[in-house]
Amino acid sequence: MKTIKVAPSILSADFASLLEDVQRMEKAGADWLHVDVMDGHFVPNITLGPLIVEALHPHTGLFLDVHLMIERPERFIPAFSRAGADLLCVHAEACVHLNRVIQMIRDAGCQTGVALNPATPPGVLDYTLESLDLVLVMSVNPGFAGQNFISSTLAKIEKLAGMREERNLDFLIQVDGGINEQTAASVIQAGADVLVAGSALFGNDQPARVMQAFREMARHEKNV
Repeated sequence: MKTIKVAPSILSADFASLLEDVQRMEKAGADWLHVDVMDGHFVPNITLGPLIVEALHPHTGLFLDVHLMIERPERFIPAFSRAGADLLCVHAEACVHLNRVIQMIRDAGCQTGVALNPATPPGVLDYTLESLDLVLVMSVNPGFAGQNFISSTLAKIEKLAGMREERNLDFLIQVDGGINEQTAASVIQAGADVLVAGSALFGNDQPARVMQAFREMARHEKNV
């Protein structure tokens, strides 16, 4: 029986009552909290920084999964680590020296993740997979919440799951973008372990029901 983790993305939260929204997700049964950091350069939007992570950290027991959609992410690894991030995920496309950045994250005491944009093939991680705790497959082009799922990314999830099995590795496969009750089943079937969902959870008055629906989908899938 396959199990998954659910990671609500605070990009879709009500920032006027952010803590209340986060605690609502925690009460509903979330496993992780996904924090989208954007710099207005790597992606065409500006969002959050270390201060938000630092403010939330004392008030939630959720695993803080910080997704750095920024140029030169190595500049901010120490600040996010000090703020309380549990995992730092950088974009392969944003790192000139990816191995070095991965090691910096590990040295800072955080779990390591690398994200791939929809058009980036999984082969770019051939020489780093053994060092990773997580690979994030972007199923929309990053930068904005509420986009539609790109179905061609399913093949990438399957490819990563196959690479993991062939190499006897244990990194998690996370999927972010357009995840809802219509798309989650195919993502889980392809091999995803962690589902990031924004508007499907924060925009729903019954987030616990949606999370339960995701988990029921996983229970009906064979282990990949």
